[in-house]
Amino acid sequence: MTVQVLERKKNTLLFIPELVYFEPNALNYPKGQRIYEWAKQLGLPIRETTSHNQIRDLPGESESEKYKIAKRTLVVGVRKTLKFDTSKPSAEYAIPISTGCMGHCHYCYLQTTLGTKPYIRVYVNIEEILDAATAYIQEREPEITRFEAACTSDPVGIEHITGTLKDLIEYMGEQPLGRLRFVTKFHHVDPLLDAKHNGHTRFRFSVNADYVIKNFEPATSSFEERIEAAGKVARAGYPLGFIIAPIIWHEGWEDGYAKLLHKLGEALPEDATTNLTFELIQHRFTKTAKRVIELRYPKSKLEMDEAKRKYKWGRWGQGKYVYPDDQAEALREFITERIFHTFPEAKIEYFT
Repeated sequence: MTVQVLERKKNTLLFIPELVYFEPNALNYPKGQRIYEWAKQLGLPIRETTSHNQIRDLPGESESEKYKIAKRTLVVGVRKTLKFDTSKPSAEYAIPISTGCMGHCHYCYLQTTLGTKPYIRVYVNIEEILDAATAYIQEREPEITRFEAACTSDPVGIEHITGTLKDLIEYMGEQPLGRLRFVTKFHHVDPLLDAKHNGHTRFRFSVNADYVIKNFEPATSSFEERIEAAGKVARAGYPLGFIIAPIIWHEGWEDGYAKLLHKLGEALPEDATTNLTFELIQHRFTKTAKRVIELRYPKSKLEMDEAKRKYKWGRWGQGKYVYPDDQAEALREFITERIFHTFPEAKIEYFT
């Protein structure tokens, strides 16, 4: 099947890279070999690199052009650092299976954390990553240990390439004290519906008001596609959740977020609402992020006026701009009330 045929199928936004790089030793793992054969079968340009940090020959004359190509470049490598970062408040640890995202969300914090190397990187030494996860679970016995798989990427968007999420889901399904969580803006969930999850994986979808999705989330699945996928996930028995993020104060925001919750209530099957979670995250940005976003998306309507914001110190001494207390509280109260009105049994895990 050609790349063109794959990209035309049902307007799926299925990610097909324009370039594929393999780092040293990646082909020594079965998953690396499978990805190589997949890329070769599609006729994709395949190159070798000593490290993703050494990739310097991307096409494009301007920074904007090179950035767009980088977002469609796949780097297949081996995860060397098996010390997991913490992932509060979502989970105890971030489990590293991939970095980078093919979406072009203007506000995304990956704009700065991935810097000038926004490639889609996938790690093929999954057995070693799972061994490390096992050690973390054993350290915390008899407590349950939660792992977040989407801190630095959207793994659903590349599952057709890697198959790694299914590996993780079935591994956690066998762990009495291990749980998996991830969030997505994509609807390509079919490969995961028959996974033996045993209820140990919470499948979450990122949703937002129409204004936010329309203006700030290019190259992602539509709201309707995400909700259709959420229904499939619920019928497959997964615990379901939604992240409303970033919550953006905009003209007509009350109507926008009210309609969001109303559409969710209409679309979800009734049996999906008894174990439903919500996570609420207001829009924030750093000075560095603002500079990068304005460079990469110069026509963006994203409001980033420091004078309208409150400065909040971060965990590592770097501050960020959030909404003033009165606006943040208005957002929290309104959306919380709408959630409980529509889903009385839902749990709101946090607002930040």
